[in-house]
Amino acid sequence: MLENVLKTLEDNRAFKRKVEHIETLNEREAQYGEVEDLPGSIQNYFQDSHIKLYQHQVEATQLIREGENVLITTPTASGKTLAFNLPIIETLSCDEKATALYIYPAKALANDQLNVLKHLESSCSLDFKPNIYDGDTPKNIRPWIKENSRLILTNPYMLHLILGWHHQWSNFYRNLKYVVIDEAHHYRGVFGSNVAFLIRRLRRICNHYGSYPQFILSSATLANPDEFSRNLVGLDFKQINKDTSPSGKKHFVLYNPFAKWGDLSTHQETKNLFQLMVLNDMQTLCFTISRKMAEIIAMWTKKELNETKPELVNRITAYRSGYLAEERRKIEKGLKTGTLVGVTCTNALELGVDIGSLDCVIISGYPGTMISTWQQAGRAGRAENESLVVMVAFENALDQYLMKHPEFLFHKSHENAVIDLENKKIINGHLFCAIKELPLTVDDFEKYFQADYDQWEVIRKHMMVTEGLLGLTYVGRKDPAMNISLDQISSDNFKVFHNKSVMESMDRQHAYSEAHEGAVLINQGETYIVDSFNLEKRTINVKKMDVDYHTQALRNVDVSIEKEISSRDIGNFRVSFGEVKVTQEFYKYKEMIYGKALATHELDLPPLKYHTRGLWFTISGIVADSLENIFPKKDSYAGSLHGAEHAIISMFPLLVLCDRFDIGGLSTNYHPQTGKATIFIYDAYEGGIGLAEKAVEVMEKLVEVTRDMVKSCQCRKGCPTCIYSPKCGNDNKPLHKKGTIFILEAMLKMMKGESVDLARDLVVNHLETTHQSIKSAMVGSEGYQEFENPQNLTKKGESFYINGNYEEALKCFQKSLELNVNNITALKYQGMILQIQEKHQKALKSLEEALKIRADDPETLYYLAVSLYHTGNYQESKKTAEKLIKIRCDWDDAWCILAMALEVMIDEDGAIEAYTKALENNPLNQEASERLKNLLDAD
Repeated sequence: MLENVLKTLEDNRAFKRKVEHIETLNEREAQYGEVEDLPGSIQNYFQDSHIKLYQHQVEATQLIREGENVLITTPTASGKTLAFNLPIIETLSCDEKATALYIYPAKALANDQLNVLKHLESSCSLDFKPNIYDGDTPKNIRPWIKENSRLILTNPYMLHLILGWHHQWSNFYRNLKYVVIDEAHHYRGVFGSNVAFLIRRLRRICNHYGSYPQFILSSATLANPDEFSRNLVGLDFKQINKDTSPSGKKHFVLYNPFAKWGDLSTHQETKNLFQLMVLNDMQTLCFTISRKMAEIIAMWTKKELNETKPELVNRITAYRSGYLAEERRKIEKGLKTGTLVGVTCTNALELGVDIGSLDCVIISGYPGTMISTWQQAGRAGRAENESLVVMVAFENALDQYLMKHPEFLFHKSHENAVIDLENKKIINGHLFCAIKELPLTVDDFEKYFQADYDQWEVIRKHMMVTEGLLGLTYVGRKDPAMNISLDQISSDNFKVFHNKSVMESMDRQHAYSEAHEGAVLINQGETYIVDSFNLEKRTINVKKMDVDYHTQALRNVDVSIEKEISSRDIGNFRVSFGEVKVTQEFYKYKEMIYGKALATHELDLPPLKYHTRGLWFTISGIVADSLENIFPKKDSYAGSLHGAEHAIISMFPLLVLCDRFDIGGLSTNYHPQTGKATIFIYDAYEGGIGLAEKAVEVMEKLVEVTRDMVKSCQCRKGCPTCIYSPKCGNDNKPLHKKGTIFILEAMLKMMKGESVDLARDLVVNHLETTHQSIKSAMVGSEGYQEFENPQNLTKKGESFYINGNYEEALKCFQKSLELNVNNITALKYQGMILQIQEKHQKALKSLEEALKIRADDPETLYYLAVSLYHTGNYQESKKTAEKLIKIRCDWDDAWCILAMALEVMIDEDGAIEAYTKALENNPLNQEASERLKNLLDAD
């Protein structure tokens, strides 16, 4: 099984050229320990169940017994749950009044844990009546739970809403001994910052009833565990991080569809790998980026297996959050019992739902964090079992960096999880909730809410608050908790409606960029088109529509510095941090497919302005002089700055737990407030959420990994793998890859205190050379003027071609070829257009010239085969198609043109076989379908 799969990956040509790296993690033996003086019922249960405690579980129990707050950061499947359940169950068995609260980020986890706790309760002959209390709890049993359950499982959203009704839970809070926050690493960014103040509100209510519960956090490994736990709860913690559970040998494969040139997409490669595992009887869990891809990969695999091994078809399924609870439980049971051999899923199964031991995990696309990567990988090979993990890369910068630098994944510390306790909007919302829950005193304000007395005065004078002897009291009619989302900062939210039902809500920033009129909105893997966008009512109406394109909003961006809070000198390099004001003007959007623009539409939206926090740094004139001397073209400097900004942002999530879309940026070759070329990187949320601030601390490493990423990319001028950004407001223009590397290396030299050497033939009149572009300095302002070079002419030609304006496109390509006769893209497009215009002889000449430059270019070979067919050169058309198929055997159109040539040459059997191959690769190929039908009917 496993040996055969590894041999296939290493020897089979279809796979081996894409295997970038195999890391073998050796097995580890268990280290056991004992807990003394356990109640007899628990001891008997352990003996009867043959449970032996690992040393880290024993250590956790001892610390909790001693009254310490504990953070457990051992890996997936190391027994974290038992590590905190044991001391809590012990306390509940000895103290009949004691209560405990378990907080989970997902309902599935709470359900799974409830079964564990009920089993423990019955097996140990205890009585603490564990129950879930969340939005799904029937109203008729809620009063009974409040009165009788001593162990409650809930989620932050429910806790947020019921804290105001604490008097109904007075007995529970009065006797609360433990609060468990499981999967704590999920509480970061906006969500984590909100939950941090929610926990402080909970502590305040407990203290009001005379209880001071211990907090137990269970988390994946973090780079900043002490800082994170203290920020989340407001207390100090002892950490348990040494894993003493057993582990089998694990083979971790980094698989890169783009290692050479990608002939299959990441999704197709994932399907092939998934099928390989299933055929080798390896029970496999395949993580995908969306619900839709989970379904599609399962469907593709079933379809192919139906032809070769139909008995496996019913042993494969998809699993996602949209399924009914009964369906999900059935799939989980199928994995445990082994009746299912393959399951495709989203990260819904990343968390600690018990599904037993698996042989293999496939991770389709880097999940965005190393934490998620290792949690997903931890699903394979529990206990001593040998296992396999395959991570399949996408084309983006982060995935490709990890493919080229495996040491970062296997030998570096994990990311920093950021919680921001200074965002005034977040604090204000929770202050109103706290005042509604209990009168707020100055002492409470100082103890729980990061005392800022300017903020105290603002709250004290608010019309919904009155001041009395007991402190500030809430006098509003509406519960403020109902208006505060734990997932958002801004209250300026838009509601998205589908069929008159609210589908989701989003703040104005995301509404402008993702849900403007005409936008393609993706919700839970499904695509919708925005039908109407009402600014006054803040409503967005969408209609469901399956489309194969996406939309990208373009915007002008301006950043002004409001206040510098701090700065950090690293060698000769200074990075500043402070409050900034961001102004964005969304002025048009593009419909895109595979990186090509289909159409462009105007937008009419008022400017978006918000205050946030960001970092910025300047690039000295000496660097600019050197760069402009080496790369004298007009846009080189601006493109280099722009590329550095994009690249740094793309590497942000490697060191700071966030999505790249949580970060915004701006580069300019002159900023009026700094007087120099400047790059800004800021939190893309009102008030900031601490991401840029954390980046200042890890700036050296951030620039180093960014430089390494850009240098390791094999492209010549920049691409989505290095300096292109999927959210660039200026359409990824201008960009200059070599100049980007120059700037990043200059920054690293300055950080090390080294001098940046000037290039020869120094351009001394730097101010004169940059003066022309000062007016249009802001990248994103579209102030850069187009100028005629082969690259720009080719891009223009491609744009005209996509929009069907073949005459203008042809002019651009011909002009480009006048400047550079070896422009393969221009030659290829010229041939394609001439072919459309039925000028096949001229098309042949252009395509043959292109093949002289690159003999194995698949697209050129295809269009050459078509032109040869239309000019009656059927034998040459057949040979060209066969050459193409050796390179791209998955291309349905290649098989189709081969079949057409064979059909004319009266090789009907060969034509039928080729048409069939075309349809196997793409069942929707209408031409192949019709021609095959005609051939078969003729027989």
